[in-house]
Amino acid sequence: VDAAFLSAMQPGSFLINVSRGGLVDSRALAASLDAGHLSGAGLDVLETEPPPVDHPLLRHPRAIVTPHVAWAARESRQRCLDELALNVQAFLVGDRRNRIC
Repeated sequence: VDAAFLSAMQPGSFLINVSRGGLVDSRALAASLDAGHLSGAGLDVLETEPPPVDHPLLRHPRAIVTPHVAWAARESRQRCLDELALNVQAFLVGDRRNRIC
């Protein structure tokens, strides 16, 4: 999502990014917000995490930046623990398939 993409959005739109931080050019987004083209942005991911203290969107009056905590849901933590247990069990019985958590 670069400056050209942002300028193609309808004036007054809001941009929401909860996927990957690198998908959005933060400087272009800040410029679009400053110009008033976009009304606001909501982000729970940035290019670099933790972001530098001078990141252009952290204190922007038209942006809300929250920590990316989708993994913290009870169901996500339980799934990770279940996968971890399966990884240990597979290792102990000699199953060398690639398992991930």
